[in-house]
Amino acid sequence: MTRSEAREEAFKFLYEIEIQKDTSSEQIELFIENNEIEDEMAKEYINDMVVGIEKNSETILLEISKNLKEDWQIDRISKINMALLKLAIYEIKYKDLPYKVVINEVVELAKKYGEDTSHSFINGVLASVIKDI
Repeated sequence: MTRSEAREEAFKFLYEIEIQKDTSSEQIELFIENNEIEDEMAKEYINDMVVGIEKNSETILLEISKNLKEDWQIDRISKINMALLKLAIYEIKYKDLPYKVVINEVVELAKKYGEDTSHSFINGVLASVIKDI
């Protein structure tokens, strides 16, 4: 499984968390089992994303909030977009991955799973985040 495929699976689980609000290790194991993810790198990646995002949740949410346009509130962001933003910000700030790669892949996921304007919204917020870093 490639990193891009693992990122997509991590996004799916993060989206699930946005709905269920359950990040227990049992939930992670259940997700991995139900999606038949056998690649050890992918399992480790998903676990790292979930634990890392949860651990740094306050900082990540603050980063999202301060990079929204003035007339936007964080509670207006769809669950899909929120999951994608959390994933991207975590990878950029805490995993030191090249921001161009992360943004490109997250924007592609937004095109695939989000609304018609999701990719533009996410690209705009992340461009703002990058300027701050």
